[in-house]
Amino acid sequence: MTGPTVVFVWRRTPPPLLIGGAEVSQQLLAEEFVRAGWQVVYLGSHEAPWNGSAQIGHLRAHLRAHGTVWEEAGGEVRYRWNGVSCRAVPQDRVEATLKDLLTEARPDLVVTSQERAADLAALARRSSRVAGWLHSVSANSMGVLHGRPHVALATSEFVAGRAQAHADTKVVVFYPPFAAAEGAGPLIASGRGTVGRVPGGVLMVNPIPAKGAALLHQLIRRLPALRFTLVEGWWDTASEFTAYPNVHWVPRTYAMGPIYAANDLLLVPSQVEDAFPRVIVEAGLHGVPTIGSSRGGIPEAVRDGGIILHPDDVDAWVQAIETADRAGLGARARAGAAPLLRPCLPELAAAGLIPAAAAAG
Repeated sequence: MTGPTVVFVWRRTPPPLLIGGAEVSQQLLAEEFVRAGWQVVYLGSHEAPWNGSAQIGHLRAHLRAHGTVWEEAGGEVRYRWNGVSCRAVPQDRVEATLKDLLTEARPDLVVTSQERAADLAALARRSSRVAGWLHSVSANSMGVLHGRPHVALATSEFVAGRAQAHADTKVVVFYPPFAAAEGAGPLIASGRGTVGRVPGGVLMVNPIPAKGAALLHQLIRRLPALRFTLVEGWWDTASEFTAYPNVHWVPRTYAMGPIYAANDLLLVPSQVEDAFPRVIVEAGLHGVPTIGSSRGGIPEAVRDGGIILHPDDVDAWVQAIETADRAGLGARARAGAAPLLRPCLPELAAAGLIPAAAAAG
């Protein structure tokens, strides 16, 4: 390869299969490198790192649906997505493939994160600058620090405060990359329940127990006049919610613009310490404020573009939903989110990961 090269490597699927915020953030950063003229390789696996389940069929179907041509040989799938050279291999070949890439491509930077990323970081730091991306405060995410990356990219001040890094590792706050708000497009026309824009519509993404599903059930019951739009996240919990007449269920989607446009309040009632939920900023870019839990980095993401409450105070959540100044808070949410629509490569240069000249393209 010619020119500066960056390799993203982890044990999850490469783009464009998006499961959560980590996948979205890394894909957006990879595409920013492409726009800056870098050669970008994204190495992952078509087997899930948590249980070894096959993802290759899902990957093929997704590429086929988007008219993307791929090559498949010896258990490896190769294709290009938005200028990123993507490679998906079996789990037991991730490290060997990375070794080959380090020799062949001689990358200027390697970015790694999540499951068993310490081994990948330790391997890559022998020949390249290495960034370990801390997407959460879980042991799974913080584990990359054991590989002593040169820089740990903490996705919020909250995460940075929890990072226990070796003296060789510099911890910097690196807020996730974001894309400009999508056009509203058509109003919600798929899923189960009432569709279309309804004044006062309330939105929640990923309604699972850790994200506050128990509180959500109580709010749906106590506010029967409001329409709740629920978007599938990590797994399908539709059976728990679709019997409610005031719930509209949307299967997992990458096109969130019309959904934000059809609602004017986002709920983030997490019971766990979320790092910096992307949905809060994405909603803010659409002028949608958040009522969020006081856990983790949620207040840091909401700032003054919403309301922060204890996740166990049901009465306070009901009152806030009923009385929130949605227009005023929405304007503040949009103003607070706008600065995160920024070029991210200069921040990597400031952290000493890439040359300043290579940050501008």
